[in-house]
Amino acid sequence: MKIVATDNAPAAIGPYSQGYEVGGLVITSGQLPVNPATGEMPATIAEQAEWSCKNVAAILEAAGTSMDKVVKTTCFLADIADFAAFNEVYAKYFTSKPARSCVAVKQIPKGALCEIEAIAEK
Repeated sequence: MKIVATDNAPAAIGPYSQGYEVGGLVITSGQLPVNPATGEMPATIAEQAEWSCKNVAAILEAAGTSMDKVVKTTCFLADIADFAAFNEVYAKYFTSKPARSCVAVKQIPKGALCEIEAIAEK
């Protein structure tokens, strides 16, 4: 097992890693829509989805893999009414159409509108 870490995605806000490499897979923690350079989070679901996707991509890149090798994602939305807008952005990044779960939850840390975690082939 190997911890995956990069300055190109937000640092963990708790006792966990940005990602792990194990058994030929890379597993990311849920990625909030935070710009790692500024610590800022944009306002709209589309902008937030962009940052969550970019942060997942940065962790995968740090582990030596890429978005086209993602086999499964789990997506969390603060409001299921954002589903269509979220999907529009998501589809630009996850072009290989990995298996996915997408659920609405009561709250996401830091008041985010979305969060994405992924599992990719190394």
